[in-house]
Amino acid sequence: MVHSRKLARSFGFAFEGIWYTLKHQQNMRIHFLFAILVIIASIYFSVTPFEMGILGVMILLVLCTEMINTALETMVDLIVKEHREEARIAKDVSAGMVLLAVMGSVVVGILIFLPYLLKMLNIQI
Repeated sequence: MVHSRKLARSFGFAFEGIWYTLKHQQNMRIHFLFAILVIIASIYFSVTPFEMGILGVMILLVLCTEMINTALETMVDLIVKEHREEARIAKDVSAGMVLLAVMGSVVVGILIFLPYLLKMLNIQI
């Protein structure tokens, strides 16, 4: 019984973290919106289960990197009150991580959706 309460609290804290990021980080809301659009598009185009799995992993990668970025930036702000070059570097590297994940996701999205779009538009390559 004690373990189940502890586990439930852990899940509660995790959901609070997700909710905090959605509520306070504009980029997370943008990523979440695009994730919903990708899911809708994948249903519309009837992508294969394998492709949906890849899209799901990419969505999770972007959302997780955004949450890591938020955690790192918050921690840096807590520790460092004045402007320091090392703090700027930590924040820039963290933001760069998210950017790389987003760019990779865009490439994967193009590779998956482009054939469906071309077929829908009756364009043959």
